[in-house]
Amino acid sequence: MRKIIGTFASLLTVTVLIACSPSINPKSEHQTAHTEQQSRALDEWFAARFEEDLARSPMYQTYLGKNENYDQLDDISQLAADETAAIERSRLNELRKEFDPSELENKSALSFRLYEFATEDSLAEHAFANSEYVFQHMGGPHTSLPSFMINYHAINSEEDARAYIKRLNVFNTYLGQAQKKAETQFESGVSLPKFVYPKIKEASQNIIKGAPFGDGDPSPILADFTKKVEALKLDEDKKSELIEEARIAMLASVKPAYTNLIEMFDRHEALASTDDGIWKLPNGAEFYQARLKHYTTTDMSADEIHEIGLKEVARIQDEMHQIMTQVGFEGSIQDFFEHLRTDPKFTFENDDNGRQSYIDQATVIIDEMREELDDLFITKPKADVIVKRVEPFREATAFGAFYNQPALDGSRPGTYYINLKDMNELPIYQMQALAYHEGIPGHHMQIAIGMELEGLPKFRTLGGHTAYIEGWALYSESVPKELGLYTDPYQDFGRLSMEIFRAARLVLDTGIHHKKWTREQAVEYMMANTANSEGDIRAEIDRYIVWPGQATAYKIGMLKIQELRTKSETALGENFDIREFHDVVLANGSVPLAILEELVDEWIVEKSTEE
Repeated sequence: MRKIIGTFASLLTVTVLIACSPSINPKSEHQTAHTEQQSRALDEWFAARFEEDLARSPMYQTYLGKNENYDQLDDISQLAADETAAIERSRLNELRKEFDPSELENKSALSFRLYEFATEDSLAEHAFANSEYVFQHMGGPHTSLPSFMINYHAINSEEDARAYIKRLNVFNTYLGQAQKKAETQFESGVSLPKFVYPKIKEASQNIIKGAPFGDGDPSPILADFTKKVEALKLDEDKKSELIEEARIAMLASVKPAYTNLIEMFDRHEALASTDDGIWKLPNGAEFYQARLKHYTTTDMSADEIHEIGLKEVARIQDEMHQIMTQVGFEGSIQDFFEHLRTDPKFTFENDDNGRQSYIDQATVIIDEMREELDDLFITKPKADVIVKRVEPFREATAFGAFYNQPALDGSRPGTYYINLKDMNELPIYQMQALAYHEGIPGHHMQIAIGMELEGLPKFRTLGGHTAYIEGWALYSESVPKELGLYTDPYQDFGRLSMEIFRAARLVLDTGIHHKKWTREQAVEYMMANTANSEGDIRAEIDRYIVWPGQATAYKIGMLKIQELRTKSETALGENFDIREFHDVVLANGSVPLAILEELVDEWIVEKSTEE
């Protein structure tokens, strides 16, 4: 609310200054006052809608660092989802009825368009909700809920601890709602590929291994709760009391929730097919096109995306050949890939010392990049970023690397998570590009800056479009090269190897879900065209299978940002300023690619008219 109040104050000041100026004719004065009044009203409308949404999600409140409704979990039932869709339809009608973009200030008119786009996109998603896998091995309530408790439910008092226990007591309700949705899906013909079920069963079993469910070390949730309670300034009897209450809650609610899930997974696995693409689902073709539109924010077809991928793979391989020549390697590009996969000098030791070395060096890479930001950016984030290992209980199903945003109040930094389960899957030559992607100048730079933008509705500072977010992060891998920060040809090859991986995703995602490729066809293509290990490749392909369309966003977004930069450099010549360009890209928060192009075009015109 503080940001919104500040915005109102600045707008009121502008209004007073205009009213005192005798040089403005009455008609212009009246129009300006109306525009400002409408813009303020729209900001108030957005703020009210955000607070309504926040009130309906105790978990999002916790995610943002708020302690309201700290003892509750979200309602994720189908009834709640349908209610949300009905609210969105009503809001969209109200927005269009009450406000006219032509009567708003430019910033507010853009907010109108973005809210309209986001709501239409959400309603389009809801239309295919029954086709979206509830559980899958890359994520889902079975792993996201314990991860949420461990990473976001802080315990700074006895009250916080009791709120944690109350949340444990409703695990069965929360996961039961998700299970009911999955059962309904399965009955309508929506089932996961057969290979996924053992993975999600294992992930679920990991949550209820150890105390208090059986012998051995404490389970992940009990270990987390105990560690947090032990750090409190309470007497030992009170700590023991709280821990015992948590144990009781876990046996009464957590265990039956996961037992029920595992039993369901067993039943569904017995009847599931080995078909991988979503073409097999009811309305599969329409669902896939909707997924592509959602993730790329474009109307590109699967065939168009597939062809772009093929062309980009060929282009990047030409650059790879140049580095092979530079390092004196003789042989084919596939020979070079095999050399990178098998030479032990390209990986850390697969032990705890090797894992710590990776975290330490990734931290150094980010710290060194931070020192270069003044040459590239005008706006920089206040929030810090740290490197953290993915918790062992979810290593088998978590992404290789990912980023979690900081808390709004600064109580939690941005976090670059790295999955260190198998160090052989984390080549050293990709360390720099990966740190730039997840940390600085990639995800942390864009997401933290977006969260800290002043005077924008919360849905703009906290929302996101995958093509913009991942496109920026992929583009960010190339920016340090311009500064000479890639330390050797192999690290630069790592940059290319990550880029070609994203280009190959365009081929694979559309191949699997549109052209009906099998898993093995996809593995063969990736093995022939990228340097990643077979284990990493198989894990990635399994990801694309259960998350249709998402993998296409990275390269489509990057290509648009590169295209807009080239357009700006050509149009402005010596007047082009990379810092200003980056500010234009980042200063409005996440936007669809078409709107990003409009913003850059406006900047080019404005810059061109400067004397």
